[in-house]
Amino acid sequence: MRIFSAFVFGLVNWAARKGVSLHSVSPDDNQARQNIRLTGIRGETFAYWYLRRHGYIIISRNFRAPGVKGEIDLIGFDGPNLAFIEVKTRTGSDQAPAGMPEDAVTRDKRRILSRMVRQFLMDRRLKNVNWRYDVLAIQSQSGSQPRVRLHKGAFTDR
Repeated sequence: MRIFSAFVFGLVNWAARKGVSLHSVSPDDNQARQNIRLTGIRGETFAYWYLRRHGYIIISRNFRAPGVKGEIDLIGFDGPNLAFIEVKTRTGSDQAPAGMPEDAVTRDKRRILSRMVRQFLMDRRLKNVNWRYDVLAIQSQSGSQPRVRLHKGAFTDR
């Protein structure tokens, strides 16, 4: 299975050789929002295959807890540890840097993630499992290969 993941990631990585963002031709707000959303989806797909290539076993994508705002991008096992992975994708050009993707995981975002994780663990009756929060940052300059940084155990609420 790792060979398959490496192969598919190779294809995804090749497809992203000029970045993961879409370039809007029109200044329309709806089109710009749609492009941002599609860039996020492309970033999460890139992250999914990146993590699979590095041995993660993904068990859930875009998990939403009923009654709790937000979502957990990816949930998977990294060996014996259950990882709740927040994917942040930032695009930009050299003239207008978009900032570090990791900076978008604010205290409020961590609080929301914490609520969803507690709900996930409670719903599945997972009491004695080792788990952590990971942040996968994708920085994609237009016209170049995305740079990926994986922060294992990026933060804690315990």
